[in-house]
Amino acid sequence: MQRLTLVRYTIKPEHTAENEALSRAVFDSLRNTAPEHTAYALFRNGREFIHLFVNLAADDSAAVTELPAFKAYQKGLTERLEAPVEVLRLGVDLLDSYGLPDDSAGR
Repeated sequence: MQRLTLVRYTIKPEHTAENEALSRAVFDSLRNTAPEHTAYALFRNGREFIHLFVNLAADDSAAVTELPAFKAYQKGLTERLEAPVEVLRLGVDLLDSYGLPDDSAGR
């Protein structure tokens, strides 16, 4: 079973640049460590941030959540938030995809 996580939140106006910088640092770490079977994306709509994480190999998020950059991003997140974080976390079976890392051997 794979993991799909969607996280959505709104940041206070004075913290948007800081939040974006901390979020982008996670991507720098991911590019350096290149974990297999992992897709991660960040979207922004004004002060709203949306993170999409997919682990195609397991129902586990450690490839991202154990990164020092992710821990730095999480530190102080509560103070940056305008409203509570919305999290949708699912253990799912991937049927097909386009644009995600190829894991056709697992299907």
